[in-house]
This record gives sequence, structure tokens and C-alpha cells, in this order.
Amino acid sequence: MAKVKQGVYDILKGSFLTNESSYKNWRIILFVVLLLLIMITSAHSADKKVITIAELNKKKRELRAEYVDTGTILMRMKMESNIREKAINRGLKPSENPPKKIKITYKD
Repeated sequence: MAKVKQGVYDILKGSFLTNESSYKNWRIILFVVLLLLIMITSAHSADKKVITIAELNKKKRELRAEYVDTGTILMRMKMESNIREKAINRGLKPSENPPKKIKITYKD
């Protein structure tokens, strides 16, 4: 029990960094710090990508809504009643005689 107590005190005092075998300890500590920095960097990168994806999804929904609205407006403009009304406003009226089909025959 005394060894465990002494080991905890050594860790708290930091003597494991100043004794003769501290070179091994420093290498491990630097390796762990390097891994932590890599982990933090990758986490920030992943968060940035998630935010970008959310913004793009929001923009996609807005563009989709605009597309549907524009399609609805176009369909209303193409309705025969709207076209007939605009033609009457310009002074055009529907023909009273139906169109005739012209047949062309070739003689050899």
C-alpha cells in the first residue's frame, strides 16, 4: 500500500518527469499530446463539414421551394383561359372556322 501511495505522490509532484528514466516518459507524453492534437483537429474538421452540409441542405430546400413556385406560375400562365384572355386584350379572337388540313400529293 505504501508503494501505491508513494507512486501517487510521485505523479502529483511530477518527479516522474525529472528522474533518470524521464526520457522514456517524455517520449510517451509527447506522443499522447500529438495524438490528442490530431484528434482535436479531426473533430473540428468533422464539425465544420457537418455545418457545411446543414447549410447546403437548407439552401437545397429553398431552391426546391422556388422551383415548385416557379413551376406553378408557369402552369398557370400556360392555361388556355389565361392565353385566351391575353389574346383578347391584344385584339385577337378565336377563329370561327376550323383549320383545314392541306394534303400534298406528288406525281412521279
